[in-house]
Amino acid sequence: MRVYIPSTLRLLSVACNAGEIGPAPLTAYAVTPALREWYSEGDDEELEYAAMAQAARASVGLLADDPGIARRRVVIAAEVSAVPPADGSVELGDARLELHVVIPWRSVAAVHMDATDAIPVVRKAADRWEAAQNGDDDAVFALDSCEGEDLLWYATQEIPDLLAAEGPRGRNGSNGSN
Repeated sequence: MRVYIPSTLRLLSVACNAGEIGPAPLTAYAVTPALREWYSEGDDEELEYAAMAQAARASVGLLADDPGIARRRVVIAAEVSAVPPADGSVELGDARLELHVVIPWRSVAAVHMDATDAIPVVRKAADRWEAAQNGDDDAVFALDSCEGEDLLWYATQEIPDLLAAEGPRGRNGSNGSN
């Protein structure tokens, strides 16, 4: 099953260099029964996109916790053999899962990341993350605005070059000046 793991450039670099995504437990997003029921008219591709969008939103929260990193959402797509069933406490439409395994790098299918053009939108959302979690309408709007930015797709063999181009702190926007 395909899962989407919210990340940042720094966390992606750690995972790539370690050869695994961890430690467990990991928050991931996938086509869950709750998501499938919510989007009952959606096909598999639309459901996968909805799960990835939820992971991208969670990536903004990781960016908010790490002000020194480039303001680009990162989502790691991986194939896992077993996904735990929902425990009944998830809301309708929720794609969130908790994985109790470390994911080997060989299971990574692709990485999705914002283009540099999205940095100002994502920065604003990351800066307002806490207010958005508290229901501030302007902050929620800033967070929702990220959904208008498409994530680029990178094959796994492109990741080392991508990380090298970004530099150790994510040259394209890490210092908040972009």
